[in-house]
Amino acid sequence: MRPGPRNMLTDVAGLLVGNAADAALKSGVTAVICETPAVAAVQVLGGAPGTRETDLLEPHNTVETVDAVVLSGGSAFGLDAASGVQAALREQGRGFAVGPHRIPIVPAAILFDLINGGDKDWGRFPPYRDLGYAAASEARADFAIGTAGAGTGALTADLKGGLGTASCVTARGLTVGALVAANPIGTTTVAGTRHFWAAPFEIGDEFGGLCWPAPMPPSTTDLRIKFRNRQAGANTTIAVIATDAMLTKAQAKRLAIAAHDGFARAIWPAHSPFDGDLVFALATGRAEIVPPLEDFVDLCAAAAATMARAIARAVHAATPAKGDLLPCWNGRKD
Repeated sequence: MRPGPRNMLTDVAGLLVGNAADAALKSGVTAVICETPAVAAVQVLGGAPGTRETDLLEPHNTVETVDAVVLSGGSAFGLDAASGVQAALREQGRGFAVGPHRIPIVPAAILFDLINGGDKDWGRFPPYRDLGYAAASEARADFAIGTAGAGTGALTADLKGGLGTASCVTARGLTVGALVAANPIGTTTVAGTRHFWAAPFEIGDEFGGLCWPAPMPPSTTDLRIKFRNRQAGANTTIAVIATDAMLTKAQAKRLAIAAHDGFARAIWPAHSPFDGDLVFALATGRAEIVPPLEDFVDLCAAAAATMARAIARAVHAATPAKGDLLPCWNGRKD
């Protein structure tokens, strides 16, 4: 498999991404805007999720498509971000038609970044609705990663986290893209080194080109987690996996499940009781290809590999900022 031309989620035709953040707050929002409604699903495997409008994404429920999905910092306060994105889309006349009204369908998920060195004294109302509106208004094909959008205040157990993305094109010619705000309870690198767990899936040197350490350190499987080092609950990796294939809601859900394998390949440990690990899946159908079963297997494998790469790229691209509690990957020495 090869990456798409941008190595971004937006290599999947029909998707745009917008970021908005507040540097003093050390938090932000990322909006994925579907240029036309996309088939969507979700899979939650973490034990502490925070979500909006995820029930409607189950295959047995009525609404088939969504207008956008939102990833936000701010813990439960960040769920307001979807209202801002919804407002921006309503101004554009977007949404599910109900009589004379249109209701933009905007599922959302949040991560915990309240205790990260940022100023959270925002007064009566949190800023996330306005950040969501700004993110939707900035949606485009090229966007910042690392310390940006929903990844602005993200932390791993021992390094700054961030916003990451990656893409690939399958042998069938289908495009798969991933977008992730990486803020796990665990680590994305091996035993305190600069070597990423996701190294076997790296294409070129997109996150340093270091491969795995050789030999592996004796402490490779030791747990380095925020729960022991800092605060319980200050976690969660939230993501979007997307394709230009034509999928049903049930197939989109299976794609989201497969993408969680990328979490397990890139984070140690993943899916803990203190993470709200979640993957949204989007199928834009722009390739006009309905994949047969054997091609769908390839698509699911691509989803896992692309997600692992996106997680590593999130941490690799993080940049230092005033008040940081943890160093960036670029400042680490083996």
